[in-house]
Amino acid sequence: MRAVTLNGSGGPEVMGWGEVPDPVCGPGEVVVDVVATAVNRADLLQRQGLYPPPPGASEVLGLECSGIVSEVGEGVTGWRVGDEVCALLSGGGYAERVAVPAGQLLPRPAGVELATAAALPEVVCTVWSNVFLLAGLRRGEAFLVHGGSSGIGTMAIQLAARAGARVFATAGTAAKLEVCRELGAEGTINYRDEDFVERVREETDGAGVDVVLDNMGAKYLARNVDALATGGRLVCIGMQGGTKAELDLGKLMRKRASVHATTLRSRPAAGPGGKAEIVAAVRHDVWPDVERGVVRPIVDRRLPMSRAAEAHRVVEASEHVGKVLLLTDG
Repeated sequence: MRAVTLNGSGGPEVMGWGEVPDPVCGPGEVVVDVVATAVNRADLLQRQGLYPPPPGASEVLGLECSGIVSEVGEGVTGWRVGDEVCALLSGGGYAERVAVPAGQLLPRPAGVELATAAALPEVVCTVWSNVFLLAGLRRGEAFLVHGGSSGIGTMAIQLAARAGARVFATAGTAAKLEVCRELGAEGTINYRDEDFVERVREETDGAGVDVVLDNMGAKYLARNVDALATGGRLVCIGMQGGTKAELDLGKLMRKRASVHATTLRSRPAAGPGGKAEIVAAVRHDVWPDVERGVVRPIVDRRLPMSRAAEAHRVVEASEHVGKVLLLTDG
């Protein structure tokens, strides 16, 4: 089969398109003939040599895909050859075929075209596991997401608004802020010329926000804590702004607030807190509204998988809104 290959670590130019061995369908797995995958910032880090795949995972980039089941492994029930699916992966999505633990499969949502479904697994599982299962966002609470026009951000806005939260989002251009408003953000903040801490305080009569979903890491840590309300929860899922910063524990304690840092990729396939548990919760709690069109994937553009380097340049430059898809059929 063909897949995106890496000639060492570095910029997008290290990416190629060539032959690699076919995946092997192990017990409890299915093989999916990939129709599309999506670019995530974790892919950029892996390409740069900064985010190696977990032990046993495919070395090929790609944390999600959509496609058609072509092989079903021993012990798998509930899935058949020919099923149209999308999947959460630990790696391997930038390829024509990928082996996936059966617990990480989701059916293609009714009303969502198969290639477009590749835009869903990583963002929905990330947002649901962090904002709702971990931080416990509730109706009437205030929620702030950074990078509101990103794949994660566009999904977080929709799910938080659906849950009845007051949603605030940061982005860097007027056009991106408008997208955030259209998706359900009550307050939009241009991070280039506004202080998000001051804005959320103004908008909440000084109380702050109850939950922050952060992709910046160190750069925003202190200000995110400043923005929290009493009993607030900060969830860090990215390190775009670095990995090390000082944390004022006194301020955190006075607010009775908490800071969580999580990743999805390194979670086990099964067991408590594993990927299968999260996927099952998403299928039960989110998929019905995806099928009704209440929650929808936001796709910026589609490119052939052989042009993955171009897609990476787009994402690195933050030229996109929502997800950038890579299609195997070119």
